[in-house]
Parts: sequence; structure tokens; C-alpha cells
Amino acid sequence: MNSKIRDKWTDSLFEAILLLEDLEECYNFFEDICTVSEIKAMAQRLEVAKMLRQGYTYIDIAKKTGASTATISRVNRCLVYGADGYRTILERLEKKNPGKPEREPGSVEGSHKEKTGEPE
Repeated sequence: MNSKIRDKWTDSLFEAILLLEDLEECYNFFEDICTVSEIKAMAQRLEVAKMLRQGYTYIDIAKKTGASTATISRVNRCLVYGADGYRTILERLEKKNPGKPEREPGSVEGSHKEKTGEPE
């Protein structure tokens, strides 16, 4: 747990989030408490985490999500060395919505140049 963010106000915020009962309440609360850009940035990071777990390359992720390679790298670092928050929520999402990913990890989409930026 990160002591830099843990305090009474943050505890209160997270307790409030845990009281939200459905998607509509989440939209309403987050629209009030965050800017559109902040919500979009969090949603983008979650999508990046999903794609990293599915085996997408940084180039594929950047193209699909618009995330910078710095953002993708930061999310990957959190997946590998973080507090397991992404792992926890991604596992729960996978249990809630079982099924195979949009594509199999490691499968090739497009040319080598498109995936890596390097010529074949």
C-alpha cells in the first residue's frame, strides 16, 4: 500500500466509490468528481493493461488506444512490479466476462513493420 496517497480524505473517497451500486451511479459520480480527461486517462490505462495481458505489442496498443509508449510502459511496470491492483481487477473482470480475448496473445496482425516499426 502506498503511504504517499493513504490519508483520511483518500480513505473517504475510496469508501464513497465502494458505495456506488451500478454503472449509472459510477458515471454520475465520476462525472462530478473528475474531468472528462481524467476519466478517459484512467479508462485508457485499464484498456492498456488488458491488452498487455493479452500479449499485444506496444505498437498495437498505441495504435488502438492512442496511449503513448511512456503510458504503456508505466502500466506494464505496474503490472509487473506494482501493488497488484491491475491484476486483481483484471482477474475479476475476466471471471465476470469469461471468454477468449479479441485475439490470441502473440498472434500477428499486419506486417512486421506495423508491429515493430522496423522493416522486415
